[in-house]
Amino acid sequence: MKAVLLHYGKLLLSSLLLFLAVLTVLFLLLEIAPGDPVQSLIGDNPVSDEFRAQVTAAFGLDRPIWERYVIYIANVFQGNLGYSFGSSMTVSELIMSRIGNTLALALPAFVISTLGGLLIGAIAASTRSRWLDGGMSGLAVALFSIPNFWLGLLLIMLFSITLGWLPVQGKGPYGSEGISPEYLILPMLTMATSELAYKARIMRSSMIESLGQDFVDTARSKGLSRNQVLWRHAMPNALLPMVTVSGYSLGFALAGSVVVERVFGWPGMGLLLLDAIQRNNNQVVLGVTIVITISILIINILTDVVYGLVDPRLRARFSSKQGSAA
Repeated sequence: MKAVLLHYGKLLLSSLLLFLAVLTVLFLLLEIAPGDPVQSLIGDNPVSDEFRAQVTAAFGLDRPIWERYVIYIANVFQGNLGYSFGSSMTVSELIMSRIGNTLALALPAFVISTLGGLLIGAIAASTRSRWLDGGMSGLAVALFSIPNFWLGLLLIMLFSITLGWLPVQGKGPYGSEGISPEYLILPMLTMATSELAYKARIMRSSMIESLGQDFVDTARSKGLSRNQVLWRHAMPNALLPMVTVSGYSLGFALAGSVVVERVFGWPGMGLLLLDAIQRNNNQVVLGVTIVITISILIINILTDVVYGLVDPRLRARFSSKQGSAA
């Protein structure tokens, strides 16, 4: 137990240091970025120098950069992401109003890509049929190579413009509050397609390697059926690389939703981030990036925990360390 706690303590410390490094880099990049945040607050209307000075002082933009950095770091760890320029809402309120839409899009896409990748990869590896394996592998490479924005436009042209089956943009009819399922289908498929193809390739390679291990031959020699050998013995061992890949893909789904949300006009954090960049709203840009960074770090920690639970080699290593320490 002590070895396990030490391992995860080091993991949490390294994640915290990485989070501080990301905060620092983002803060400095936005400071040197072109554009005037004060002008984005004021707008295009002419104002006096006194009013400009009041706005600058009100948001602390007249302070030295090191002081703004220290204040911002302290506010972030207190959960205060600041106020949105040109809006009466806080950054936290803006993000909370959008994060549900992003999760509603990213989580189903993650589930579809993971389950589909597992199934397709396992079938391709187990059958080893030349035409089936070749067809699945070729299709996986093609789908993984297609950019998300181009695939999204193709789906819009086919299912929305040509066939008229699904809506083009938004999350529901005008004036509605919730998410309508028919508005979710195209962006969800767009986000899931490339990840499904990549996971299918990883699962195929992992399953082929697992089927070639000695324990599989032992299971076959005991008279177990083909399905029992595949699903009870080969599959659990082949899942280990998929744990890591799936964890990374979930973080990528949250961070990579920007392109998909722009194509389909999906009102999530990605679209909020793009709008904030266009308006030089640095507080919102930092806030959204911080939330995405924290989400990815949490996902990576959970992935490490799950990997330690399913990998017997790591459990044995921790046990041996605990025994030697005792």
